[in-house]
Amino acid sequence: MSGPALPLPEPGLLLRLAAPLQSWGEHSHFTDRDTAAFPTRSGVIGLLAAALGRRRGESITDLTRLSLTVRADRPGVRLRDLHTVGGGLPAKATVTTAEGKKRSGETTTLLSHRHYLADAAFTIALTTPRTPDTTETERADAHDLLARCESALRFPQWPLYLGRRSCPPEGPLLLARTDDALHHLVRLPLAATIPAPSGIEFISDRPLHTLPVPEGLLTADASDGAHPSGQATDEPLTFHTTRRSYRARPLYRCFLHLPAEQYAGLGTKQLDALTTYQTRHLPETMEGNRP
Repeated sequence: MSGPALPLPEPGLLLRLAAPLQSWGEHSHFTDRDTAAFPTRSGVIGLLAAALGRRRGESITDLTRLSLTVRADRPGVRLRDLHTVGGGLPAKATVTTAEGKKRSGETTTLLSHRHYLADAAFTIALTTPRTPDTTETERADAHDLLARCESALRFPQWPLYLGRRSCPPEGPLLLARTDDALHHLVRLPLAATIPAPSGIEFISDRPLHTLPVPEGLLTADASDGAHPSGQATDEPLTFHTTRRSYRARPLYRCFLHLPAEQYAGLGTKQLDALTTYQTRHLPETMEGNRP
């Protein structure tokens, strides 16, 4: 029997999210600020909105049409930091309560726990899904959206950060705008040194069993990503300061045993490998690199 038909190539953006610290809030409340194990849809869409210079109350409907697929090159190590706020200040300068009053006595100092991913690196594809029924108007709209996002990421209106303002990205953030983003997501050099026993994890908001994967890389003992493994409440409806809200969406995962030669190492070694890959494989499909 033949397998499912592969989807049409999808235009998209390829991003590299790497930094000493990242923090992608998942269930954060008040004094306990957690992080997901991977970049969230809300965090990445917020990054795009910041690059475009959108204010908190502006619509993000166009950005939420983009599909997010994450490749976890290096999952990183979880780190917890203890913060104190308001200690040693006069009463009028202490933290304000929800009722608008000032704290007094021993309650003036607030303790908060903030969680991070240390030394993590992710490669992501933001794509505009394409089907045989996609109209020329829809293709033109998708092309325009990707072009605007690409330009904004090259010249952002506001500073960009990986989930939290204290987590600026290191190295290149935008890798390419390409006509076949998922193809390159599977093949780009990895920011890792040795193959992981379980393989490289891919996380997406859509089924992953039709990823354009070279034959033999998806092993029989790995989930094929055809069905949701759970859900994440990270689909942003609005970033409005006082009405910020999200909804749940399905979470798909799969593991691929990528070739050993794809593990490019760390630091400048991986950056050199990325540059070589871009030179060899991306100029023909990447309008953003054309003179």
